[in-house]
Amino acid sequence: MAWNEPGGNSNNQDPWGGKRRNNGDRKGPPDLDEAFRKLQESLNGLFGGGKKRGDDGGGSGKSGGFGGLLGIGLVVLAAVWLYSAVYVVDEQEQAVVLRFGKYYETVGPGLNIYFPPIDKKYMENVTRERAYTKQGQMLTEDENIVEVPLTVQYKISNLQDFVLNVDQPEISLQHATDSALRHVVGSTAMDQVLTEGRELMASEIKERLQRFLDTYRTGITVTQVNVQSAAAPREVQEAFDDVIRAREDEQRSRNQAETYANGVVPEARGQAQRILEDANGYRDETVSRAKGEADRFTKLVAEYRKAPEVTRERLYLDTIQEVFTNTSKVLVTGNKNGQSNLLYLPLDKMIDSGRSTSAPVTGAAASSNEANARAAADLQQQQARTRESR
Repeated sequence: MAWNEPGGNSNNQDPWGGKRRNNGDRKGPPDLDEAFRKLQESLNGLFGGGKKRGDDGGGSGKSGGFGGLLGIGLVVLAAVWLYSAVYVVDEQEQAVVLRFGKYYETVGPGLNIYFPPIDKKYMENVTRERAYTKQGQMLTEDENIVEVPLTVQYKISNLQDFVLNVDQPEISLQHATDSALRHVVGSTAMDQVLTEGRELMASEIKERLQRFLDTYRTGITVTQVNVQSAAAPREVQEAFDDVIRAREDEQRSRNQAETYANGVVPEARGQAQRILEDANGYRDETVSRAKGEADRFTKLVAEYRKAPEVTRERLYLDTIQEVFTNTSKVLVTGNKNGQSNLLYLPLDKMIDSGRSTSAPVTGAAASSNEANARAAADLQQQQARTRESR
């Protein structure tokens, strides 16, 4: 029997289980229009909309609760934003603020505020010195491999350039350091790298590195470059030590040769100068004596022309005096009565002559001795002829 046939449903129920009302109404399925209307009212109450179509007091209370929660949430969000927007820059720091991705300002020490997300800040310590250490194998000018440890100390001098011009400025610093180090070591000999040339190398590396950083506009200033003691790679250390010892031997031999040269050359130059001075003195003496003899002869000629006999006798006496003065033997001829010759030996003259012969004879003394020898020889020949005539 169908549910709507007469007398078929004693309970007077519809298929949805609802009882019929006396007025002919019944409780049926939910009305879609009513459901949409309630949803719309709820949304209006949530976002501050007014009541519609005579809403009762219960609906108004729900709308007020949603509005209070929304206000609390907005206050919390504002507090969080304000906490993140306010920042403090220390005395040693600076901050760069970008607005819409473009540079806006550089902020000094103090309490500051920016407006995220339209603003973005970068804060760095600009007074602290940072350090970067590098060590690698380099090829020197004389084609030797050495390991050079290096330490670079730097600080940020321009925060705007440091933040905006280069993506990773400290990586650029490392690459520039490697380039500058290889260039300087490649133009320096190995012994300079290992010994006293490190200070000069550090100065050249610092100058070249700073020039690279200024070209890149990194905002970094290099304060100090320290080149530590270099060494050869362990694989060739033994051969390297042999080369060092050979160079030390070479340097020692060179120093010894220079020492010997410094001792011999001045002595030879002194001897040469002494010989030159002796020669110059002998030349001046000979020339002066010759000029004096010429002047004396000129004056003697004039005197001879005035008194020939007196002048001749004077010349004879002077000659005999000079000959007897420079000889150690005196020969006295016999008289007309045929007495024998007497040989007189002056001991004082012989002693003086022995002393004079022990000293080196040079110049005029040698000439006088030669004349004396000739005079003595002439006297001996004359004595021999006298004996033969007898």
